[in-house]
Amino acid sequence: MPTKQNRLYAALRLVPMAAAASMLFLSTAHVAEANPHILVDVSTGRVLDHEEAFRKWYPASLTKLMTVYVTFRALQSGQVTLDTPVVMSKLSSSQPPAKMYFKPGQKLTLDNALKMMLVKSANDLAMAIAETVGGSEQGFVARMNAEAARLGMRDTHYINPNGLPGKGQYTTARDLAVVSVALRREFPQYAGYFSLEGFTNGVKQVQNINMLIGRFDGADGMKTGFICASGFNQIASATRNGRTLVSVVLGTDSLAARADDSANFLEKGFENQFSGRDTLASLQPYGTGQDEVADITADICSAKGAQHRSETRDPTGRTKVQSPYIHEMDHEPNLVYAGLIGGQDVATASKGDKDDVAAKGDKAVKGDKIAATGDITGIPIPMPRPTF
Repeated sequence: MPTKQNRLYAALRLVPMAAAASMLFLSTAHVAEANPHILVDVSTGRVLDHEEAFRKWYPASLTKLMTVYVTFRALQSGQVTLDTPVVMSKLSSSQPPAKMYFKPGQKLTLDNALKMMLVKSANDLAMAIAETVGGSEQGFVARMNAEAARLGMRDTHYINPNGLPGKGQYTTARDLAVVSVALRREFPQYAGYFSLEGFTNGVKQVQNINMLIGRFDGADGMKTGFICASGFNQIASATRNGRTLVSVVLGTDSLAARADDSANFLEKGFENQFSGRDTLASLQPYGTGQDEVADITADICSAKGAQHRSETRDPTGRTKVQSPYIHEMDHEPNLVYAGLIGGQDVATASKGDKDDVAAKGDKAVKGDKIAATGDITGIPIPMPRPTF
């Protein structure tokens, strides 16, 4: 039965399309001037649209896509299986939020660790997976950089498996598209990990913070990321009529903006509004910002940035979006089970996200629930409420 919120949304959708189209044009035009982005057809590798695609950027939790790629390669080679135990170490348990708060010695399967890491962007599980697959953080990071070089990600370097900030960790929109396309092409059997609507561990329910999943037609991945220095990033994928597109959007100023921009680029791509001829392989480096990694901390983690983000949330704290292509989820989220190996206490995984910004070492912006050293924390489950 339609909810009151869905009925309100249906009424809003009656706003003249000319007005919506005008707002979409303005939003997309702003993005093209301000932030790196790229839109790619997965099957052909054709670059449909791009701007500042070679500008060096902090990847934040988009890093976890390379963590997943290295792990999938290990699964392919038979080094590990989805049932391989992932054991939490002191190092992995000590990672800053976002995290699951598992204790050293607790175990879960690689399958469940991947689900939790991708849905919640859990930094502790990214490290635990890295130690399981690579033997150590250093061993795994060496694999990450080797795979990046093999794939032709010539402007990317990793220093950790979860995207926490540090010198020497950088990438570009073009390189992020390369690993995203490789994931979709080489490992179609694992594509379901990127489209999960959420998980439950028997105590806590966690929804995917990717606001396109279940709310944009055909959305099926892939990852979001945030640190102060990078702003709000998103790699989004969608499939319609057998055609899959991947959009990379970097450096937006809010949860709403990264969702809006991702949806708008993908929709225009499906409507064939772009006419790019280059492929990811043939696109040549261009533009400024190739020698130094951009740092937009002053714009994002400041009083001005917090004030701007407050304007993108309704009085209950839920995110408002502008794109006419993002709709309300028309069903209860489909949650998969992902928990510790049987017999362990799952209560330790239910620690509230409200505690994340208070974690030792984090720098929370007063009045704004974001942490300077991790992905988004302490924000209510996103329920898009389009405004026009």
